[in-house]
Formats: sequence, structure tokens, C-alpha cells
Amino acid sequence: MEELLYRVALTFIPKVGAVTARNLISYCGSAQAVFEARRKELLRVPGVGEQIASNILDKSVLAQAEQELAFMEQQGIRPLFYLDKDYPERLRHLPDSPPLIYYKGPASLNAERTVAIVGTRRPSPHGVRICEEIVEGLQPYGVTIISGLAFGIDVAAHRCCLQLGVPTIGCVAHGLQRIYPPQHKSVAREMIEQGGLLSEYPSQTEPDRERFPMRNRIIAGLCDALIVVETQRKGGSMISAEMANNYHKDVFAVPGRIKDKFSEGCNLLIKSHRASLLESANDLAYVMRWEKAGEERAVQTQLFVELSDQEQELVELLRAHESISIDQLTNLLKRPNSELAALLLELEFKGMVRSLPGKQYTLMQ
Repeated sequence: MEELLYRVALTFIPKVGAVTARNLISYCGSAQAVFEARRKELLRVPGVGEQIASNILDKSVLAQAEQELAFMEQQGIRPLFYLDKDYPERLRHLPDSPPLIYYKGPASLNAERTVAIVGTRRPSPHGVRICEEIVEGLQPYGVTIISGLAFGIDVAAHRCCLQLGVPTIGCVAHGLQRIYPPQHKSVAREMIEQGGLLSEYPSQTEPDRERFPMRNRIIAGLCDALIVVETQRKGGSMISAEMANNYHKDVFAVPGRIKDKFSEGCNLLIKSHRASLLESANDLAYVMRWEKAGEERAVQTQLFVELSDQEQELVELLRAHESISIDQLTNLLKRPNSELAALLLELEFKGMVRSLPGKQYTLMQ
């Protein structure tokens, strides 16, 4: 609990962002050691200057952290630090992921398959219907759906998940002491029972405008694939798609009519090869090489194995690890999840690789 106090306090230090927080932990050894370090030691840490060193030595943030811990205990909120085993693996290796997140709900943040669905806050009836059809089509694949609890496509995806019993997680741009927009309180309460709410912000943080793009990077980072349903050329959904591409996630967009302003963004993503065209959930499952729950793939060992250069690179990386997750492979090789899934599947067919629970892979001996 004492180390947790210092971890929470670390995120309260003014001007200390995700990268600097990690540097401090790396150089000092623990969050507590950061607050016990001398000024001269702190100034050796990359990104730490006189102002940040003074902010750390002030230690006033420890009182704030104590209040935050009391709030979390009262509300049943779990703090997850990037060194914790329950911290989302998909976020852990991203350079700008939050060092600490606040989470409330039973759904796993390390689910085997995760899909983010985003879109305009003012969708057409057609867009809402397509969103619901996609969620329904994804249900047999055992996915967890992630979105931002905003008006429009976001909340339509969450509501459909709740109706179908699909785990759904809402990433919000404020502290968990409130729900924004307040019209979605009843949806949020159900999500806490069936999925979860997640934020990188402490309890008293207000939903200021600049925090929403920051929230979008978590949505993009948590998913294996991101789907855009109706969006204009500019807005939060396009930011999420750009971030997902930067994180080497697979991006899909639902096409729309030419000159339809709410389809301009989707059509542009497809036209510029920044998203795959998506007409149904089956399109995503095909690209991602996903089988429905209960389906098994036949694997036959080949006697004489010939490997492509990409397969050989993957085998060499697997050889260096007892087991490794596809999320780690995505981060190390800087390739989309679907491309690696296809390579791993081919290596399974060749009898070179075995899949393990939790999206882990190991080289056959």
C-alpha cells in the first residue's frame, strides 16, 4: 500500500508526463525511491530539470494521493500501474501510454480479442443500425468492445453490447467520480456490472476539451482492431484512426455514399489506404484470422519446411523467448496485428509454432 501511495502521487507531480514518470522509475528503482531521491540524483534523470525536481521534493502531492486512495477504496476502483501484471498488455509497450489507470468493472483489460468502435456523435439511423449489426456479428467471436461513452456511435455500441451480453469497456476523459455526458449514467452503471469504465485521470478531473484526444489514444491502444462508423473528415474518430495506425493496429471503416458529410471521413480512410473496407463483422474476422468460439483449426506438420523471410524473422524472435504475446510481437516488429496473425497461422500449419492461452505463442521444439 505504501508503494501504491507513491505511485499515485507520482502521477500528480506537475509537468511529469508518461515518459518522464517511466524514466524516474527506471533510474530510481521505485516510486517511493523517486520521492526519497536527492535533487542531484533527480537531475540526472532524462527529462527532469530544476522545476520538476523541485516539484518532486515538495512532496505535497502525497496528501492528494492519500485522498485519492480513500476515494478508490470507497468506490471500488482499481488502480493499475504499468508494472502491475493486470495492467493492459496492449498498452504496456506503447511509448505514450499512461503509467497509471483507474478501472472499475469485471471485464478483463487483457481479453483475448478486443475491438474498438468509434464514430460521429450525430449518426444517421442507418449508421446506428450498421453499428448494431457489427456488434451482433462480432458476438460469436468472443470479443470485448471498447468505445468512449460519447453521444452517437459510441453509446450505440455500448448499448448493443449490454443487450447482447457482450463485455464492453468505456474509456472516459475525466475522473470516475462522475459520468459525462450525464445522460449516459444508466448505461455506465450497467457497464460497470457487465464490462467496465476506465480513465487515466484521478477522481476530481473535469472533462475538459483537450483531454478527449488523449482519451482516444487509450481506445486505440487497447484494441486489436478499430472500426470507424460514420465520421466527417475531422474529429475524434479520425484522431483515433490515426493513432491506431501509428500503433500498428488494424483499422476498418464502413463506406458511405459520396458527398454524404458523415461518410467523408470513412471514405477518405479507405481511399488513402489507412483503413480496410468493412461491410460486416465477417470482413474483420477474415482479415484478423479469427475463428468463432468453439471452432478449431486443423494443423498438419509439414515434413520439409520452407520459410519466407518474414516467417524466418518471426521464428528467430520466437526462438529468443520461451513464449511471447502477439501484442509484444506487434510492438517489436512494427507490423499490424492481422499481418502477424496470418504469419503465425501459417507457421502453425507448418508445425513450427504452437498457440497458448492468452494470445501467447511458442516455438515448437
